[in-house]
Amino acid sequence: MFERLREDIASVFDRDPAARNQWEVLTCYPGLHALWLHRIAHWFWQRGLRWLARWTSHLGRWATGIEIHPGACIGRRFFIDHGMGVVIGETAEVGDDVTLYHGVTLGGTSWNKGKRHPSLGNGVVIGAGAKILGPITVGNSAKIGANAVVVKDVPANAVVVGVPGRIVEQVSPEEAARFAAYAVVQNQDDPQAKAIQMLIEHSRELEQAVGALSEKLARLEDENRERDREAAGKEQLRAIK
Repeated sequence: MFERLREDIASVFDRDPAARNQWEVLTCYPGLHALWLHRIAHWFWQRGLRWLARWTSHLGRWATGIEIHPGACIGRRFFIDHGMGVVIGETAEVGDDVTLYHGVTLGGTSWNKGKRHPSLGNGVVIGAGAKILGPITVGNSAKIGANAVVVKDVPANAVVVGVPGRIVEQVSPEEAARFAAYAVVQNQDDPQAKAIQMLIEHSRELEQAVGALSEKLARLEDENRERDREAAGKEQLRAIK
């Protein structure tokens, strides 16, 4: 048990530069408190003490703002940073070295019994507010961007963003193994967003070109009317003479 506690504390220092000392981590990190209470609740759940398991889980939710169903299976060195609003459903499975940020949901999309929540591989990082829904699999070292909504399987080492979630990059295992806070990959462009931005810029350029042509046409029309007036005036003068 103490080995697991030491692992949990070490994982905080590995992934949160704000952590200063072990006492602070032990007393001031709700993600750790929620994880430790979940382990107790999960122990009760596995032994058929379902009400006691749910009550322990409820206490954890009240104390930390993090809701983990006692039936969920959580791996080692799991870290929830900030944590408020995290929801992990009954049949969710979380691998080792996984990191979740606040507002993440590992939810179900069915009222049927059985497997209905996601399975996360090892080393997965999920950014704040992301929703991973249904009995899908997120591969090892995948990164899910903040506020993404993922309803399909994600391969290992992929970077997913957007609503609905889409893969914007497939990196090497070495790159994927590097921790990325909030699942933010530096210098990462969303190709669809980039294409839309290019279309907007092209549309703006076309609008400017059409506006310039309209101004030129208006000037030409004014010049033609002026010439017509001058010609008409000359005709009248000739007619008087």
